[in-house]
Amino acid sequence: MKKYDVFVIGSGMSGMTAANKCASKGLKVGITDELPYGGTCALRGCDPKKVIIGATEVRDFAQRLKGNGIDNVPEVNWEDIMAFKQSFVDAMPPKIEKGYKNKNIDTYHTSAKFVSDNTLQVGDEVIESDKFVIATGAKPRALDFEGGNLALSSTDFLNLKKLPESLLFIGGGYITFEFAHIAARAGAEVTILHRGEYPLENFDRDIVKHLVDATRNLGIELILETEVSKIEKKEDHYVVTGKSNGREVTFKTASVFNSAGRPPAIFDLGLENAGIVFSKKGITVNEYLQSSSNANIYAAGDSADSSGLPLTPVAVMEGHVVASNIIKGNKKKVSYPPMPSVVFTLPTLASVGLTEAEARSQEINYQVNYNSVENWFNAKRLNVKEYAYKTIIDKENQTILGAHLIGPNAEETINFFALAIKTKIKINELRTMIFTYPTLSSDIPHML
Repeated sequence: MKKYDVFVIGSGMSGMTAANKCASKGLKVGITDELPYGGTCALRGCDPKKVIIGATEVRDFAQRLKGNGIDNVPEVNWEDIMAFKQSFVDAMPPKIEKGYKNKNIDTYHTSAKFVSDNTLQVGDEVIESDKFVIATGAKPRALDFEGGNLALSSTDFLNLKKLPESLLFIGGGYITFEFAHIAARAGAEVTILHRGEYPLENFDRDIVKHLVDATRNLGIELILETEVSKIEKKEDHYVVTGKSNGREVTFKTASVFNSAGRPPAIFDLGLENAGIVFSKKGITVNEYLQSSSNANIYAAGDSADSSGLPLTPVAVMEGHVVASNIIKGNKKKVSYPPMPSVVFTLPTLASVGLTEAEARSQEINYQVNYNSVENWFNAKRLNVKEYAYKTIIDKENQTILGAHLIGPNAEETINFFALAIKTKIKINELRTMIFTYPTLSSDIPHML
């Protein structure tokens, strides 16, 4: 039996952060992951996705300026962009493992399961540790209907050697929209089936309407209020069956992708053997990200049922908090700053702070500034059709409570709003700031 001060399950951003920080303080650390080191973001999510989006951004920009200085719109070469993406992915696991070795962290490449409150079965090894960090991230939700196992995952999409002629996505979240936009701009026919009345339910509904319009204008078939009940393989295609408004509907497609959410990847860890309380949202933790039922256990990232959004920077922050509390004792409470989130479609949708519905539910004295501004100079020079904003203002304090944007560079502009919310800067101070012009951020004063 091997003994550690800290043993980390999962080598994504939160687990990596906790392991490296604990090892740098002289603790004996081990880490395991049944998947290649790097986690979802670096290998199967945001990083490779953003590399692929780069090619579609070029095509989109050229399409918008065709006839206004651009004659030919380039095609997306799927094989080339996937090879470019893979150059980033392949480099990450050995780089991470080398970093662990340099810090004398013992590395394992297998699944783990708790045997007792302080022991863990890691492959053929039994591990004992004073503290454990659960940072196993999330994984695609299982589709529990006939043929659900025939649907491919988001990981499969990012590893497609060849783009299918047609793709159908189940679910109406940000992963669906991002991948649907990529596929459509790369030349595929795309369908989205979502069971709810509105897609992207965690984002401001008025801003989402603009993205829905842009999605449909791109040629994507977006079908709402449709519950998928069956997937069948038929020779060289699939038939997807669902119910819409009480009637059965069917769709034919070359490929089906499961984008119906990502629960925490914790349910095969034998948590009951260690007395670890959990819910469908993750490990139940206190303000120190420590298990509420087993003081030896900490959790971070998507594995923890915390107030943090499922975002990479949040996972890194939680990894630091966990490491600090293991090293120094429970002294550092987790505190979340404004957490901006982005849907990397084209146009890009970005959000931070309260939505209008949340402000209303909290009975705050607020005002809303909402406008579609495709007639502003920045929209006209870029020839974009969807450019809109909604800002939520605290009327009493004259500070920003929330901001919701759609349009070019929204993923960058939203950071100014996050900073403004965190620092509680008065809106009059923002209005009198000098921004570089003509940039997208120079539009901020006019959004207030």
